[in-house]
Amino acid sequence: MSKPALKRTVDMQIIADWVEPKARVLDLGCGRGVLLEFLAQSKSADVVGVDLDVDKISGCIRRGVTAYQGDMMSFMQAFPDGHFDRVICSRTLEELSAPAAVIAEALRVGRTLTVGFVNHGYWKNRFDFVWSGRKPRNEVYTTAWFDSRPATPATIADFEEFCATKEIKIARRVYLRGDWQRRCSSQPNFFAGYALYDLVK
Repeated sequence: MSKPALKRTVDMQIIADWVEPKARVLDLGCGRGVLLEFLAQSKSADVVGVDLDVDKISGCIRRGVTAYQGDMMSFMQAFPDGHFDRVICSRTLEELSAPAAVIAEALRVGRTLTVGFVNHGYWKNRFDFVWSGRKPRNEVYTTAWFDSRPATPATIADFEEFCATKEIKIARRVYLRGDWQRRCSSQPNFFAGYALYDLVK
């Protein structure tokens, strides 16, 4: 299995473990629908996604996943409070121009919000920047600056401070090391490459 595929597998399994059977799930920045297809198959979830990229929406359709092309904020505003059992924002947070507003709206339309993101504070990211004076490039950030994410990098410390400031409850969390397989139990802002959170109001 390729390294990108392995990352996606570990990520998806953790999220799936948190999803209740037959839950109503919305995926923000759903990409080609790989996660939604997995949740529909493994948890019998009622899934829907939204993404700006037309090609990615086409990928969802080929997988048989319901998805809409457009702005996620506008899409969420069409639903009443608590319409979804779970909203997922996996590997999307770093690309949002207004992450606080998206999180607030996701917590309005969803009873639970799952957020996953690459930790910009990971030790290799710090080392790469200090040593080379350039954008980090390693197993966590795999692409060059001109063809890559994140636009708005966040660290675990940043995100947890944000949740405390906004009085958002972290129901559970998982930190993965830079290999995207082993869990990180100590100093996650330094040693974790990826973080997953379940948030509630």
